[in-house]
Amino acid sequence: MSKVLIVAEHLGGHLNASTAKCVTAAKALSPESIDVLVLADDASAVAAEAAKLNGVSRVLTVSNAANANPIAQVLAPQVAKVAANYTHVFGPSTTFGKDLMPCVAALLNAPQVSDAMAVEGPRTFKRPIYAGNAIMTVEAPEGVIVVTTIRTASFAETTRDANAPIEAITVDAALPTHTRFVGLAAGSSDRPDLQSAKRVVSGGRGVGSAENFKIIYDLADKLGAAVGASRAAVDAGYVPNEMQVGQTGKIIAPELYIAVGISGAIQHLTGIKDAGTIVAINKDPDSAIFETADIGLAGDLFQILPELQASIP
Repeated sequence: MSKVLIVAEHLGGHLNASTAKCVTAAKALSPESIDVLVLADDASAVAAEAAKLNGVSRVLTVSNAANANPIAQVLAPQVAKVAANYTHVFGPSTTFGKDLMPCVAALLNAPQVSDAMAVEGPRTFKRPIYAGNAIMTVEAPEGVIVVTTIRTASFAETTRDANAPIEAITVDAALPTHTRFVGLAAGSSDRPDLQSAKRVVSGGRGVGSAENFKIIYDLADKLGAAVGASRAAVDAGYVPNEMQVGQTGKIIAPELYIAVGISGAIQHLTGIKDAGTIVAINKDPDSAIFETADIGLAGDLFQILPELQASIP
């Protein structure tokens, strides 16, 4: 039987929704157990949230001052030590997981299955390739721990109606000193996080300038939505890189995605293909985005957006 260890992603004392999606992926294995590992300087608050995830058998906590910041080189030796008793180690295919899990796989001398979008069996997974134009079936070899990053856009969050036991553990792992936390520079915003938001409004090159992006922010604020952008808008300097949606940006799956002035390059569509409802607004009726959109509005975004915003209670 499979035994799954999930490395919890958290920030500011709160569990990231990506962990709940990893639990859903793990449940597809019908495993003997699913344990969530929380590494932090004080893991109590995050552990309490993780314990509520349906399907979790135990929450294991490692409280250590060295874990105050998510540095892959510091967390990986601890994860690898705990993982020795498991058949599978899952982490989210987010910035956190993409940084950490390859280090874990290397320490375990195990190949990694990246960006798994479906769990077909204990060692068989499906993952997208060629910007999502093809789906590959990957089979992990026998005799090694299966290290996998889970494509969070492909899985729903497990429910939060459980009460799993929480167990504090001590991990005897040598932590490196060559990598250390210096500082974090991050933009602050009252809007929802782009990667986990239920509603997203994105702007593209058609918005025209950084100043014009205010019309995107205004609509997003009215909807309580996060704000994203196409690579073209980022490359043009309209918005910072962390707002980019697509193959080389963030892969998201909101319930509602509004694409404004975005043509619909395949790299962008890869990042939104799992969205619930896609609304496209573009003055070019032949734009590729209309082939993917559930609802399309062909017209001048500077006329349509104010009218749309005015109609929202």
